[in-house]
Amino acid sequence: MAASGRGLSRGIGASSCPAWRGAHWEARGRLKPEYDAVVIGAGHNGLVAAAYLQRLGVNTAVFERRPMIGGAAVTEEIIPGFKFSRASYLLSLLRPQIYTDLELKKHGLRLHLRNPYSFTPMLEEGTGNKVPRSLLLGTDMAENQKQIAQFSRRDAQAFPKYEAFMNRLALAIDPLLDAAPVDAEAFQRGSLLQRLKSLSTLKPLLQAGRVLGAQLPQYYQVLTAPITKVLDQWFESEPLKATLATDAVIGAMTSPHTPGSGYVLLHHVMGGLEGMQGAWGYVQGGMGALSDAITSSATAHGASVFTEKAVAKVQVSSEGCVQGVVLQDGSEVRSKVVLSNASPQVTFLKLTPQEWLPEEFVDRISRLDTQSPVTKINVAVDRLPDFLAAPNAPGGQPLPHHQCSIHLNCEDTLLLHRAFEDAMDGLPSHRPMIELCIPSSLDSTLAPPGCHVVSLFTQYTPYTLAGGKVWDEQERNAYADKVFDCIEAYAPGFKGSVVGRDILTPPDLERIFGLPGGNIFHCAMTLDQLYFARPVPLHSSYRCPLRGLYLCGSGAHPGGGVMGAAGRNAAHVVFRDLKSM
Repeated sequence: MAASGRGLSRGIGASSCPAWRGAHWEARGRLKPEYDAVVIGAGHNGLVAAAYLQRLGVNTAVFERRPMIGGAAVTEEIIPGFKFSRASYLLSLLRPQIYTDLELKKHGLRLHLRNPYSFTPMLEEGTGNKVPRSLLLGTDMAENQKQIAQFSRRDAQAFPKYEAFMNRLALAIDPLLDAAPVDAEAFQRGSLLQRLKSLSTLKPLLQAGRVLGAQLPQYYQVLTAPITKVLDQWFESEPLKATLATDAVIGAMTSPHTPGSGYVLLHHVMGGLEGMQGAWGYVQGGMGALSDAITSSATAHGASVFTEKAVAKVQVSSEGCVQGVVLQDGSEVRSKVVLSNASPQVTFLKLTPQEWLPEEFVDRISRLDTQSPVTKINVAVDRLPDFLAAPNAPGGQPLPHHQCSIHLNCEDTLLLHRAFEDAMDGLPSHRPMIELCIPSSLDSTLAPPGCHVVSLFTQYTPYTLAGGKVWDEQERNAYADKVFDCIEAYAPGFKGSVVGRDILTPPDLERIFGLPGGNIFHCAMTLDQLYFARPVPLHSSYRCPLRGLYLCGSGAHPGGGVMGAAGRNAAHVVFRDLKSM
C-alpha cells in the first residue's frame, strides 16, 4: 500500500517488506565463563552501568539479544540511504556527570542544539488570515514574548514568571535524580546501622524542601494536579497552553485533565545540554551514536559487550544468591551480581526463577501500569515539509522552525483530551497529537542530499484495539495514512514527498525493543510508580528480594527518558554491596 501517490510504505514485521539495514555491533571482548558483574541488555542505562562498574574495577560483561547495541537509543538505516533514530529521537535528560565521567565527547559524541526548539502552526481556516499564525519558542525570552503576544499580551507578560517558577522546581528535584531513593525496606526492617545509613538518603529530599521554601504548596499542586489546572492559573491562550501541555502527556496514556500529569511535564523540562538548562538537541549520526560513545567508554576500560546473546534466565544458587546467567544458546556465565536493564516485568516474571521471589512482590510487578499511547512513525522524504504557517525558502534549505519539535493538532488542550478519549474507547485518535521532528535539518549525515528523515511521535493509540481488531498491516497503514492526512493539512505536499515509512505501534515497540505495552518508560511515570514506589514500594533502591539481582533500567528510579541516571545510580549501589560481600 502506498503512503502517498508514490514510494514505499511498510509497517514493521510484514513479511512482504525488505529487511532493514542496521548498524550491527561487533562484539567487544571474548566471552569468558565468569565475570564480576553481568548486565542484561545493552540499552543506554545498561551501558552506563557497565561503564561505571568497569571504571571502578568491576569486571563487567553486557549481553544484548538484538544485533545492535542501544536498546531504544539506536540508529537504523531502515530505508536505503536514510538513517533513523528509530525509537528515542531527542537528547536532553542525560545527566551532566555522565558526559564528564565517561568522557563521551572524547569517545565521539557530537550534539546539535536546537534554537528555536518548539513550533506550533495553526490551521485557522476561514479566519481571513492569509498566512495562518504559529507559535515559535526558543531561548530568546523577548522573542518568545513577541510570539505569545499574537495570542495574548497577558500571557506574554506571564511567561517569564512561569519559566522561572518551573525552573526553580526543576532545580529542587534535580538532586533526587542522582541518588537512590530512601531505602524504605532498610529503614523498616534493617539493623540499627542500616536504619541510620538509610536516613542519610533523606538529604536530597530535605534539600528540595529548602529550595522550594514557602512556595512548597504551589509546587505540590504542579506534581499532583491536572496540567490544565496548573496552566489555567498562568495563561489564557489555548495555543500556548496546548503547546506546553504536550510535554505533560507525551509518552503517557494520560489526558491534560488527568491528575498528576504535571510531573511528566517537569520530567521533560528538567534536562539540559552543554550547560543550557532545558535545552534539547539531536545527536550527530542519530541516537545510536550516543550508545556507541557510551560503549566505547566502557570497552576502553575493559568491559565486554556482546550482541545477539540473549539471556534466557538468571541463575540462583541453592543458598538463594544470584550466581550468573544462562544464555539462550545454553552457555552459562557465572557472576557475583546481575544487573538487568530489561523491564521489571521481563526481569522478574520471565528471567528470574519464580520460587526465589515472594508472591506479593511478583503480584505487584505483574500489576504495574504499562499502558502506552505511542505509535512512532519514521518517514523518509525527498524535500522539507512546507508549512502554510511558515512557507519554505525558495532554495528549499532548512529554516529555523524546521529544527524544532513541531506540534500538530495542538492548537487547543481540548483536542488533546479528545484524542485521549478515543484511545480509552479502544480507537486510534481521530486527530492524533503529533510531534514532528526533522533531525536532518541540522545533521546532513542522516539523509541523501536534498532529502530528509522525519520522526513522528504520535498518540493516542491503544495497545488493544476495540472490536477484536489487531494491529495488522492494514490497521498500521490506516492509522499512518490518517496521521499523514493531518500533516498534509498543515503542510500541503507532504504526502507527495514520502519515499518510505516505518510504523511502530505499541505491540511493535514491545516486540522489537522490549518495552512492555510499548511504554517508553517501562512503566507509567505516575506518582504511585515513582521514587519510593519505583518499580514497587520497598524495592526502589535498585535491589530486589533476590540477593545479587539489581534493576538498572527505566523501570527503576528515576524513570524513563534517555537519562542514564538509573544505570549510574545502580552501579554505585552494586559497587557498595560488592565491597561488603
